[in-house]
Amino acid sequence: MAGVFMFASGLSLLPVGPAHAQGRALPDFTDLVDQVGPSVVNIRTIEKVTQRGGSAEMDEEMQEFLRRFFGQQFPNIPRQGPRNRPQPQEEERPRGVGSGFILTSDGYVMTNAHVVDGASEVLVTLVDKREFKAKIVGADKRTDVAVVKIDATGLPAVKVGDISKLRVGEWVMAIGSPFGLENTVTAGIVSAKQRDTGDYLPFIQTDVAINPGNSGGPLINMRGEVVGINSQIYSRSGGFMGISFSIPIDEAIRVSDQLRTNGRVSRGRIGVQIDQVTKDVAESIGLGKAQGALVRGVEAGSPGEKAGIEPGDIITRFDGKAIEKPSDLPRLVGNTKPGTRSTITVFRRGSSRDLTVTIAEIEPDKPARIAEREEPAAKSSASAAAKSLGLVVSELTEAQKKELKLKGGVKIDDASEAATRAGLREGDIVLGINNTEVGNVKEFESALAKADKSKPVSVLFRRGEWAQYALIRPTR
Repeated sequence: MAGVFMFASGLSLLPVGPAHAQGRALPDFTDLVDQVGPSVVNIRTIEKVTQRGGSAEMDEEMQEFLRRFFGQQFPNIPRQGPRNRPQPQEEERPRGVGSGFILTSDGYVMTNAHVVDGASEVLVTLVDKREFKAKIVGADKRTDVAVVKIDATGLPAVKVGDISKLRVGEWVMAIGSPFGLENTVTAGIVSAKQRDTGDYLPFIQTDVAINPGNSGGPLINMRGEVVGINSQIYSRSGGFMGISFSIPIDEAIRVSDQLRTNGRVSRGRIGVQIDQVTKDVAESIGLGKAQGALVRGVEAGSPGEKAGIEPGDIITRFDGKAIEKPSDLPRLVGNTKPGTRSTITVFRRGSSRDLTVTIAEIEPDKPARIAEREEPAAKSSASAAAKSLGLVVSELTEAQKKELKLKGGVKIDDASEAATRAGLREGDIVLGINNTEVGNVKEFESALAKADKSKPVSVLFRRGEWAQYALIRPTR
């Protein structure tokens, strides 16, 4: 029962459970601390803050207030002129405390990007209390990895582990500076691997106690090898709540190598907007299981468009590697060198095909442009089959096709009942019905006529610049 503690006097208390039953002892971390501890560092950062006059400026504002509202009642209050205004002053203030670990014996230290972000000065303190001013070699916010350099040699570098050998349930240890408490050791187990919390990182989830200040410190396996960088916690209070996340060391090393070589990270891109493939959609279009990345939109002039990728395609493989979930694609593409010619396998209208794409370098995100201008449309059409789905559609004008960069499709003029329940609405553009491309109203009606009335109808549609699927269950 929670909150109940039991005390015993003169009794011999024995542990219970599988570990005791099988004669297994709990792990001893003392040798690991001795082995890895000297490689862990404390990182303090300082930022410069500009002071703009403070109380003196406030005094002047108060004087002006008194003059305006009390006039000559306070004639002896001197007015402070511009010459007497205090000049802005730059002041250095402590910004934060984090952790890191020695990557190479000649002074390269790895930490989190958010630990050093915005710092005007970075101070690294070793276990032996030596302190160094560090130079920021590079930081990558997308993966939250940073590398700093201190002027020292002969340092105890960490051993890097093989992340593929890391197993869920095995013991791991963290060393860091939670709340500024240097060289704090905590331990736990790996709770999960490949945990999706970002586009470029399959995080390691653990129950190791990680708190503010642990950021950037190493996650260590029982062989004394670093397998991750402690980076995030799941918390509603700001403190540890049983779940923490670490950056896999293989991803971090890949980033750090580029930071040390170029000072920045170069990533590949193909210019597509992707989404999840649901089980219902996968079954309705003949894909089988829910896998791959649904292409919702293709950026104009992007490598994806040049390769022939279309909205509604399901990307199932990249350079022969399976895409099980949408987040797999940006990781694989991002880790591909720009300029590389890669093969992308897409599932389109019931069959797979291979496309060749030349990877470009990633750019800052651009806001999507949504076509809003209304064009005169052709006469609406609503056959019996369309009505059963709750749809009224019309032809797209040539001007609309040009603006939307579409070869065909039909515009939904009214959506009700079954269509509304499926998420469709007026203004959406229908591109396909049950794996059949729809170029105009006639093709739309033809595709509906062939649809099995006893099964949901798969509709590929576009809203704004993004394409997606909907399943309409006809009204009986």
